[in-house]
Amino acid sequence: MSRRVRILCAWAGPAAIVGALIGWLIAGVLPVPPAASLSPTQVVDFYTTNPTAVRAGLLLAILSLSGVGALVAVITTTMLSMEGRNPVLSFLQLIAGTVTWVLLIVPLVIMNVAAFRPERSPELTMMLNDLAWILFIPPVGPFVVQNIAIAAAILLDKSATPTLPRWVGYLNLWVGFLFLPGTLSYFFTDGPFAWQGIFSFWLALAAYATWAFVMGLSVRAAIKREPVETIDDGSP
Repeated sequence: MSRRVRILCAWAGPAAIVGALIGWLIAGVLPVPPAASLSPTQVVDFYTTNPTAVRAGLLLAILSLSGVGALVAVITTTMLSMEGRNPVLSFLQLIAGTVTWVLLIVPLVIMNVAAFRPERSPELTMMLNDLAWILFIPPVGPFVVQNIAIAAAILLDKSATPTLPRWVGYLNLWVGFLFLPGTLSYFFTDGPFAWQGIFSFWLALAAYATWAFVMGLSVRAAIKREPVETIDDGSP
């Protein structure tokens, strides 16, 4: 049972990304995110032209991203087996991963708040939209900390048969680095560093999607390699 649950949690990461992307397509966030340079009237149009699609798509994305919590949990249990008696990196990853989970979902809830009352003044709708996107894109710190913690645990694993391959550790370092341009969206409303830009949004989206798939599949492979008796507590 423990083996099956952990494998399901590993699959939850890739599934979360697929579901979120479909939800964003339905909501209209993809393929062209609403730009930071839009006027209040244009922001209102985004939320009110097809409000049912916006709300349903964002709801699907919120529900799908709940799978990130399962992925964080199974990464933690995998790292605990790697670190042994002093699992500081495991707990650091757990804390940072939990914060990233919140930072992924709460902005989408705020977007749904913006869509909830179409009669609200355009300035208030724009403020809610700004809050959602500024909470969604620039606060990359917890994501970077999570990546560094995972990378350190993998690269410091000196066992004869490492639980996760070293290239996964280096990938985590690269993913953390690719999140950093998002911090510049505090300062731009247009161009590649605005929240809808190629460096702030698209690069981070590609990096996070790659990370979720790689970590989910890598952890699943590590679980599958474990002897059955150590997973099932010695039961047949």
